[in-house]
Amino acid sequence: MTDTRSGTHPIRRDPAMHLFAVGQAVWIRKAPGMAAPKFRSTYRVTGTLPPRGNVLQYRIRNEDEPHERVMMEDQLESVRASSGGGETLMEKTFGHAQGAKPWLS
Repeated sequence: MTDTRSGTHPIRRDPAMHLFAVGQAVWIRKAPGMAAPKFRSTYRVTGTLPPRGNVLQYRIRNEDEPHERVMMEDQLESVRASSGGGETLMEKTFGHAQGAKPWLS
């Protein structure tokens, strides 16, 4: 919308800001009515795309897949920083076994 009064400047909107950055690790959200996956695949944002309607889009890729996917921003969620910090693959997959007791004393 432009203000037509003399001596004024048109109001400009800032371009939409992407929530996720290129290189950021993301998960695909569980869609309503869809069973939760046993294992969540981690994807990397490889590019940002213009909005489709009112929703921003991203190109994402998983190392185990030979192709990229295009996903809408509301279909993605950020991989929590706490899940990537110094944990082993076993800890990431099975947790930290809280409350487990050692077999030998």
